[in-house]
Amino acid sequence: MNQHITRTEHSAPVRKFTVLLSPTRRGARLARLLTTAHLSDWGIACDRAAQVVAELAANAAVHGRVPGRDFRLGITVHHGKLLRIEVTDTQDEQLPVVSALDLHAEGGRGLLIVKAFADRWGVTHGPVPRKTVWAEIDLVPRPLHRVAEAHDPVNRVPAFHDT
Repeated sequence: MNQHITRTEHSAPVRKFTVLLSPTRRGARLARLLTTAHLSDWGIACDRAAQVVAELAANAAVHGRVPGRDFRLGITVHHGKLLRIEVTDTQDEQLPVVSALDLHAEGGRGLLIVKAFADRWGVTHGPVPRKTVWAEIDLVPRPLHRVAEAHDPVNRVPAFHDT
């Protein structure tokens, strides 16, 4: 397993950590552990991020695995407001697909979990043969706005909507 840490930056306004890891279950687990350690060190709640990294790293280890080639984990915090997670592997022709939920399947829920915990996610291609699956988590919660016209008819209280 390659434990070469590319870069760790602790200075604000941008904090960044990148590491190359072996495309194995052990490498995926280490990606999650390193993410939690760095985010905790930076004073950032990391439960959602740990879940997203666990799923993206597992996908890189299972679906993006090429013998002899590592995957790269990158986490970046921008101004304490945005966390960007990037997992890069060397299988650019195998794109991630959000599967329909099959309650009887043993797998296939990874991207559903990413979609649930991340505010945004996507895929960036290149340079060949790489692809990067990224996810962003807003660290500053959006304010709830009260909508005067909308009421809960059962409890007779105004409804709140997330904008």
